[in-house]
Amino acid sequence: MPVRSIKASLAAVSVALLGAAALAVAPQAVAVQTSSDVVISEVYGGGGNSGAPFSNDFIELVNHGTAPVSVAGWSVQYAAAAGTSWTNKTTLTGSIAAGGFYLVAESAGATPSTALPAPDATGTIALAAGAGKVALVSDDTNLACGSTCSTAADVIDFVGYGAASDSAGGHPAPALGNATSDQRTLTPYRNTGDNAADFTAGAPTPSSSTGSAGGGGGGGTGGVDCSVTPLPDACVPGTQTIQDVQGAGFISPLKGETVTKVAGIVTAVRSVGSSQGFWFQQSTPDASRANSSSGLFVFTKSPTVKPGDSVLVTGKVSDFYPLSSGETLATTSSLSTTELAPSTITTVSTGNSVPAPLVLGPATVPETFAASSSTGNIEDINPVVPSRSAQEFFEAHEGMLVEVDNARVVGPGKPQFGEIYVTTKPTQQATPRGGTYIAGYEAVPSGRLLVTANSGSVPAANVGDELTGATVGPVDYSTFGGYDIAASLIGTYQDNHLATTVATPQQSDQLAVATYNVENLAPADPASKYARLGAGVVDNLKSPDVISVEEIQDNDGATDDGVVAADVTLTKLIAAITAAGGPAYQSAEIDPVNDQDGGEPGGNIRVVFLYNPSRVSFVSKPGGDSTSAVAVTKAADGTPELSSSPGRVDPTNTAWTDSRKPLAGEFVFAGKKVIVVANHFDSKGGDQNSDGRFQPPKRSSEIQRNQQATVLNGFVKQVLAVDPRANIVLAGDFNDYQFSAPITRLTDNGTTLTDLINTLPVNQRYTYNFNGISQVLDHIFVSKPLSAAGPNAVQYDVIHLNSEFSDQVSDHDPQVVRIRPVPHLVPLGAVSVTPAKVRRGGAVTVALRGWEPGTPLAVGIDSKPLTSVTIGAAGTASVSHTLPAGLAPGKHAVTVTTADGRSVSTPLQVCVPIPGPHAAPAEWVEYLIAISRHTAC
Repeated sequence: MPVRSIKASLAAVSVALLGAAALAVAPQAVAVQTSSDVVISEVYGGGGNSGAPFSNDFIELVNHGTAPVSVAGWSVQYAAAAGTSWTNKTTLTGSIAAGGFYLVAESAGATPSTALPAPDATGTIALAAGAGKVALVSDDTNLACGSTCSTAADVIDFVGYGAASDSAGGHPAPALGNATSDQRTLTPYRNTGDNAADFTAGAPTPSSSTGSAGGGGGGGTGGVDCSVTPLPDACVPGTQTIQDVQGAGFISPLKGETVTKVAGIVTAVRSVGSSQGFWFQQSTPDASRANSSSGLFVFTKSPTVKPGDSVLVTGKVSDFYPLSSGETLATTSSLSTTELAPSTITTVSTGNSVPAPLVLGPATVPETFAASSSTGNIEDINPVVPSRSAQEFFEAHEGMLVEVDNARVVGPGKPQFGEIYVTTKPTQQATPRGGTYIAGYEAVPSGRLLVTANSGSVPAANVGDELTGATVGPVDYSTFGGYDIAASLIGTYQDNHLATTVATPQQSDQLAVATYNVENLAPADPASKYARLGAGVVDNLKSPDVISVEEIQDNDGATDDGVVAADVTLTKLIAAITAAGGPAYQSAEIDPVNDQDGGEPGGNIRVVFLYNPSRVSFVSKPGGDSTSAVAVTKAADGTPELSSSPGRVDPTNTAWTDSRKPLAGEFVFAGKKVIVVANHFDSKGGDQNSDGRFQPPKRSSEIQRNQQATVLNGFVKQVLAVDPRANIVLAGDFNDYQFSAPITRLTDNGTTLTDLINTLPVNQRYTYNFNGISQVLDHIFVSKPLSAAGPNAVQYDVIHLNSEFSDQVSDHDPQVVRIRPVPHLVPLGAVSVTPAKVRRGGAVTVALRGWEPGTPLAVGIDSKPLTSVTIGAAGTASVSHTLPAGLAPGKHAVTVTTADGRSVSTPLQVCVPIPGPHAAPAEWVEYLIAISRHTAC
């Protein structure tokens, strides 16, 4: 997808279709009219400041409707971020065509730069570069609403940005700087009445009714004819080439400078979205400069050039960074894209051959993904080494045409975003179902490649499908997925019929525990989502006995009105499962404190137990609430007992700030107690982009998950301190990889808990697909007595029915474990010794059979320790040991003792051997005594 917040090609809406239709009447004014066709589309306050791309501040409007709208008598008004005075205003005239833009030029700064396109209105408002408030008003009267103007009756639209005291929806658009503006997402059109949701920051893109900055390309010299002799000077290439502009590093050596008549052949055009423009490429690049790309992007709205045009471009060089909400140029992880903002585009000739694309075969891109820099910022690398890492390879080919043939899909096609992920290395870290997995932070698959369509259209493909033939386009960069092919040609879609997977049904003596993140499930979700979730539980998960369900929203979903109960959501989900043929589940949960558990604002997501009462008993105990910690004590039978069930694990600990609190519950299955904990750890939000310039990226969110892992590990150890053989199952969305620090901390690197995802082959360890990489976020952990109780004690499946598919009901795949709970006390087996009669100081072999696999045992003789042994998977073990030389002849007992102090013994006879021919008299005396006592060998 385009690297900027997507801005639609609204100009494509044909005004001619309207004929002589009269101007539409302006809609009646209400507070922030989300139904208004005319809205604020862009706000920029850095004009004329140091480093600003334009000399003037500006406010841009857009008409999203299908008919012209008169704005005569309207005004745009401005107040400071914390101000209450609205005396700064510009009165508007004229009308805005359907799909058209309207540019209001405001005050100029002290440092001249590029002029704005011809404005539709001009004022003198000096907008603050970083934070402020802009209102579109249906009249020309100064607002008198002070600091609450976003809800004023005559305000049609309102944008508070940065640290503004007022904003639409109460959430300001991102803070700005001299080189960034706030831009409304227009493809798809977005006007939710919430500035933070509707706007993103990026390089300014002013458009007026007459066009965009730079004149729009193609013959921008005012009709210069390049076919005449002598050739006009405007048609003669300048001395600087595209390779000069790109340079040998990530950052252009000509950044901020204006280059003149740079020559190239147009290779591709993007005419949709906010990042409209075209790519052009040197026809005869200098082969000795392999680290300097010969392709370049020209950023201009409504480009009129076409592939095969030979053009000369004059313009300012910049390195563009896409910014997400809250980011600045200094903090963004995104890599920059070198581009030209043109002042003149001259078409020298048309119909030329386009440079042949570089075919990306399995060996073309280096195996190593991330570049490495001593500073931590790979943009400091100069020169890049294309053969060293994928990031350097693609930087050296930025803007150049590349091709990938018969590309296998590794990340499902998303037509709504115009993006799909493929691989150039079919065998690299391949999953059995066609994806590509990550096995460590240093093992990001370098063959994975994002494909975005310049037309905006991609097939709704699943992982394992193919784009047969050639997929061709220039190398671009996206915040999501990193370097990509901005494809002008996408291969033919081949459906390889990826099927969902199905769990093995649990047997009568197996307890099935599952986890399923249902992605912000709310009562207002369509019936189809509930029906598909229900079918997934019944048909794919085979109706588990207990389900940890994550992201259950409250009864009115994301409406932030203080409601926290979720009984309506749960009733609908349970009914959907029953309708699919499943059991009549019951639920157990604790409502959170309003707006304290993170997730979508107002949604109050929480974890919930669903359980089948005909298969498993839930031990309900009162006392659990949102802020009370569940305690662990010893029951009369020696098993662990929860003070409340369900109960929250240490919910007031700062580890759970703005995050879901674990929910513990007591269950009984086949007479055995099982402690299940449902979880949803803090998300990865705030981490640096793994595809970006900071390598290795900082994982700031890991700090809180480490804290959460420490707290939860402590709870598990409280249970095990009561009963080392406790049946414990932890399930949920832990938001981290199986090899991450939080997960290894939670499990004590596998010594306290077994992470069941690690019991699968490496290429099957995934529950989620993000940016085309199959990875682990969801886990089920079991206590060691469970996982060590034999080869069939634990059976585990990840059920693939969402993450690999374009049509998803959730973005997570569920998983299920089938366990045979172990008894509180170790069942005692048998012990024997060989030989049963042994010479003093000789060796014996202790044989054990019929014991529970994994049981540790201490071996001793007459209450004195000899050695230790652990029972193997077959329930047997043996250990040989030399007896102490001073052990007295006669009858002894070899004893094996369990960890809980119970023991089994077997007799052993120690005898005195006949002395040798040179024995001392004392030895013969001892032997004669042994004969009389029947202890002689």
